[in-house]
This record gives sequence, C-alpha cells and structure tokens, in this order.
Amino acid sequence: QVQLVESGGGLVQAGGPLRLSCAASGSIFSINAMGWYRQAPGKQRELVAAFTARDSTNYADSVKGRFTISRDNAKNTVYLQMNSLKPEDTAVYYCRAALEEPDSYERDYWGQGTQVTVSS
Repeated sequence: QVQLVESGGGLVQAGGPLRLSCAASGSIFSINAMGWYRQAPGKQRELVAAFTARDSTNYADSVKGRFTISRDNAKNTVYLQMNSLKPEDTAVYYCRAALEEPDSYERDYWGQGTQVTVSS
C-alpha cells in the first residue's frame, strides 16, 4: 500500500529555518500533485504549498517569500524549506499526494503529520 512518511519537524526559535521531507513509497504509477498542509490548534487545515497537477506551485499568502517547496522525482520526495519562521507557523504539517497506483484512478493520500513548534 502507498505510504507517505514525513520527517524534519521539531522545535525551532522564531526566525530560524526548518526543512520538512515527505517520501512516498509503495506501488506508485504516477504522482500527479504533491504538497503540504498544516493545522494549528482550533483552526482549519489549510494549504501551505503544493505542486499542482500542472507542475506549477501554489503558496499560501502567509508563507510567500519565506517557504519554498521542492521535489526529487527520482525519490518520490517533496520538501518544504521554511525560513524566517514565526510563532504563528506552529502547527501540525501534513504531506498530501494525489497519485495513481497501477491500473487505478487518482486518489489522495495523507501523511501522519509532523509537529512544527516555533518559539518566541
């Protein structure tokens, strides 16, 4: 079965950097879109950054200029480089992929989430 495994979360001081990684594994025919969402306590889950189905990038206004999404297609891995972190960036970050398994339709998969805590 397909799995998304996230890593890189942790505690960081405001203004510092952090890099998240998400690797997709299993029986994968094609990854059509892949990106990052986050959910802070008491708030809705929101898109942070993603590669769309057209291979363009989409960023939340709150992270533009600070976060950068990148990928390594050979490793089925997507990264989120977070710079100039703010306390309001504190949230659980989730990796999401829209992918096709062999002889199947596109389906969404989610990682387990990784905690990012930014201290002031």
